[in-house]
Amino acid sequence: MIDKLEFFIALANEKHFGRAAEECGISQPTLSAAIRQLEDQLGVMLVQRGSRFQGLTPEGQRVLEWARRIVGDARTMREEMRAARRGLSGHIRLAAIPTALAMLSRITTPFQERHPGVTFSIVSRNSLQVLSMLENLEIDAGITYLENEPLGRVTSVPLYAERYHLITAAGSPLSDRDNVTWKEVGDLRLCLLTADMQNRRIINRHLTEAGATVHPTLESNSMIVLFSHVRTGRWASIMPRNVAKSFGFPIEIRMIPIVEPEAHHLVGLVAPYREPFTPLVSALLHEARVLVRDEEL
Repeated sequence: MIDKLEFFIALANEKHFGRAAEECGISQPTLSAAIRQLEDQLGVMLVQRGSRFQGLTPEGQRVLEWARRIVGDARTMREEMRAARRGLSGHIRLAAIPTALAMLSRITTPFQERHPGVTFSIVSRNSLQVLSMLENLEIDAGITYLENEPLGRVTSVPLYAERYHLITAAGSPLSDRDNVTWKEVGDLRLCLLTADMQNRRIINRHLTEAGATVHPTLESNSMIVLFSHVRTGRWASIMPRNVAKSFGFPIEIRMIPIVEPEAHHLVGLVAPYREPFTPLVSALLHEARVLVRDEEL
């Protein structure tokens, strides 16, 4: 039953029998047979079928909620027993918003030193994708904004507040200022994150409230791309101070606080709400709390 529920979750995530089978490491006929067996066991149709996947039935949607809960509990049990046998080990899957990627090493490095049997994989995603991946059991935890948009049923540990700065080359407009306003920044040649990023939605809101028109001349979902264009001296950007500092900007790059208002937005670690947590997630949450207690991010 657990295997069949995992196959069903994969199908709901991928919305395609072939891709779901590939994700599960089985053949498509094996996946299809498992889903049909699950339907027979439960006595309901779970999938709307045609020449291709057409979605879940209302019963399928309800079973998906149970499947996530049951599979999550089964994984927690297996992890707990593995930890009891040989200590904390395993693999932690993380997703983080682009502006938080630079600080992740401050959690993963001390964690791995304390638990050398643990490995990590980290991907960059927007805030909505982080929450979707949590819900679909595709990641163990994420780092995202804790305000502005609904988080759903998660456990969170606040890590730091983003504070926004104009990042621009020395000698460019406004580069000699001690601070600038959102209205003034809106008149510059800007490169910003893409519109699907919550950071961009936050910046758009502050610029609009200040009466500025949002018209960046370059957009990217990569902070590295933005940084490389700022270094040319032809673009400026708006970045959280902690992100800008992580790039180790040379002296010819200025970081200027943006005021009126001096905005800040909370970022934190989120994990699916579950009691008990898996040993790995429990240890990760503890590491985040230790970091906040011992350091100023």
